[in-house]
Amino acid sequence: MKNGTRRHIIEIASELFYKNGYNSTGINEIIKESGIAKATLYNHFKSKEDLLLVYLDVKDNELIKHIKEFCNNKPMGNNRLIAVLEFLVFFFKQDNFNGCWCIRSMAEVPKENQRVRLKIKSNKKKFLDFLQQLVIENKPELSLTKQEQLGNQLYLLYEGALTESHIHDAVWPIETSIVILKDKLKG
Repeated sequence: MKNGTRRHIIEIASELFYKNGYNSTGINEIIKESGIAKATLYNHFKSKEDLLLVYLDVKDNELIKHIKEFCNNKPMGNNRLIAVLEFLVFFFKQDNFNGCWCIRSMAEVPKENQRVRLKIKSNKKKFLDFLQQLVIENKPELSLTKQEQLGNQLYLLYEGALTESHIHDAVWPIETSIVILKDKLKG
C-alpha cells in the first residue's frame, strides 16, 4: 500500500503542478485532493520541492515513452523523425495541454535553486539524447557530425514548437516546424 499511496500523491501533485503551476499549488491542496493526512505526505516526501523533482522525472519519462510508441508506429527513416513533431499535434490537442512542465517549473523557481534547475537540465539532456539516438537509428547514412547537428535541430524545433503553441494557443507553430523539418530532410 505504501507504493500505492506514494504513486497516488505523485499523480495528484502532478496534475495540480501542471494545471496550476508549482508556486500556485500548496501542500494543503495536494493533501486535500489526495485524501491523505499531512504526516502521510511527509512520510513519502521531505518537502514540496522533493515532490517537484519526482514530478519532473515522471512527466519526462512518460513523454519519452509516449513519443517512442508514437514514432515506432511509423516507418523507419524520415517518417520517424517527423513523427516527433507530429506527436506534438496530438499533445497540443489534449484537453489539459499547458505547455512544457520543465520550462514552466524553471520559470517558477529562483535562479539560485540549483537543485531544481539541474534536474530540469538533466531531463532536457535526456530528451536531447533520445532524439540524437533516434536520428542515429533513422539516418545511418549521415556522418556522426551531421547526425548530431540534425538531432540538435530536431530538439530545437520540438522545444520551439511546444513553447510557441502554448503561448499562441494555436497549432501553427507545430505545423510550421514540421514543414521546416521536412524541407531539411529533403535537402
